[in-house]
Amino acid sequence: MDDKIKLEWGRKITGKLYRSWPKDENGELVEPVFLTHCRSLDMSDEMLVNLLEAYGIPCVKQYPNDGDFGRIILGMSGPGVEIYVPKTMYEDAVNLSEGSAEYEEL
Repeated sequence: MDDKIKLEWGRKITGKLYRSWPKDENGELVEPVFLTHCRSLDMSDEMLVNLLEAYGIPCVKQYPNDGDFGRIILGMSGPGVEIYVPKTMYEDAVNLSEGSAEYEEL
């Protein structure tokens, strides 16, 4: 019965982020820290999130102001999106995001 695929519309796999988020020596979740603010117009947020996840860095997207509403109604967030990563992986995330920005400039 556990082999069945559970169909969910518009949702990520439940608990996937929780399982992939690093924990400290006490078993508590590591604090998230702000990485960057992206515009939603050019899909730079999705590209960065996919890059981070490809390197095993989990991330959380926050939509400031009424961005969540705009994302639902218009399909994009007018104010953009803020990306947070675990504090212990911040330096790696910065290096990856700076590398991707240099590539975009070429």
